[in-house]
Amino acid sequence: MVVIYGINQHLNPIKAALSDVIHHCMQSVLGMPEDKRAHRFVPLEKDNFYYPGGRSDAYTVIEINLMKGRKPDTQKQLIKTLFKEIESAICIEPIDVEITIKEQEKYQWGFRGVTGDEAVDLKYKVNV
Repeated sequence: MVVIYGINQHLNPIKAALSDVIHHCMQSVLGMPEDKRAHRFVPLEKDNFYYPGGRSDAYTVIEINLMKGRKPDTQKQLIKTLFKEIESAICIEPIDVEITIKEQEKYQWGFRGVTGDEAVDLKYKVNV
């Protein structure tokens, strides 16, 4: 699951395009299937979103929640690919993008009535 935060006036017009870029990166780097898009957008009023100096109103925070198993090099590749593709497709400079990857143990995920460690029908690999 991916959660994206940004200023309402900036984030709302680009939601669909940003979702497409994020999902494309997750497909190309992590091997996620086409139908495995789970993105949550949290547009905020400017007075509810404080961000570091030197950033513009385009400042966007992307939190990626994953089951544990991706190698550090794979995670780094995902982050770098996101920076590059977001700048290219959406014109948000890397200075205005913050990305965090949060990993949880497979047993800490629950979906379709089972925990992640019990799921046997995943259409993607976790250990990449």
